[in-house]
Amino acid sequence: MQSSIVVALLVVGCGSATPPARPSIGAGSPQDQFWADLTALCGQAFDGAITANVGGKTPDPMEGRRLRMHVRECSDREIRVPFQVGEDRSRVWVFTRTETGLRLEHDHRHEDGSPDVVTMYGGDTSDAGTATEQRFPANEYSRELFVREGMEVSIANVWVVEVVPGKRYGYALIRPGREFRVDFDLAKPVEAPPPPWGATSQAP
Repeated sequence: MQSSIVVALLVVGCGSATPPARPSIGAGSPQDQFWADLTALCGQAFDGAITANVGGKTPDPMEGRRLRMHVRECSDREIRVPFQVGEDRSRVWVFTRTETGLRLEHDHRHEDGSPDVVTMYGGDTSDAGTATEQRFPANEYSRELFVREGMEVSIANVWVVEVVPGKRYGYALIRPGREFRVDFDLAKPVEAPPPPWGATSQAP
C-alpha cells in the first residue's frame, strides 16, 4: 500500500479551549488518513471497470457500460461521490464522519430527483480499519429496510472502500456467496460528468 498520505493539520492556539470543528476520530488515525486521501480527490473524476463479480446476474447490467466516479462535494463532515453507470446518474456514495467512526450510505434517486424506495442504505465502521481500506457492515437502518423490501439476502452486506493515492479507488460489496468490485484508476483523471439526479447544486 502506498504510504504517502495527505495529513490534515490540527492547529491549536495556546490556552484555547475551542473544540475541533468536526468529530475527532483521532489525529493521525487510519480513518483520518483515509478521509484526507479521499478529500484530496475532491473535484476529480475517474473511470473504472468491474474487477470481481461472483454470485450476481450474468451478464451484469453494468457490463459494457462506462463506469465513472466523481468526488464532487467535500466538507469536514461529508463527502459525496456520484457513481454514474452509462447515462444513469441515480447513484451517489455518501461518506460521513460520525462520533464513533465513518459511515457509507447509498443515495439512490430517480431522474426527476425523487428518492428511490431503496435509498440511504449502507453501514458504519466497526473498527479503525486501515489508512487505505475501510469496511462498512450493514447498519440497523439498512437491515430493516432490506427486510421491509424483501431483500433479506442483503442483511449480511459489507461494503469495502479502498483509496490508494495515485493508484486506485476500489468499491466492493461482499456477503456470503456474493462479491462485486469495481476499481477506478486514480492515475488518469477524466472529465467530470453531469450532476447526479437530484443534485442541489450544479458545481463543481
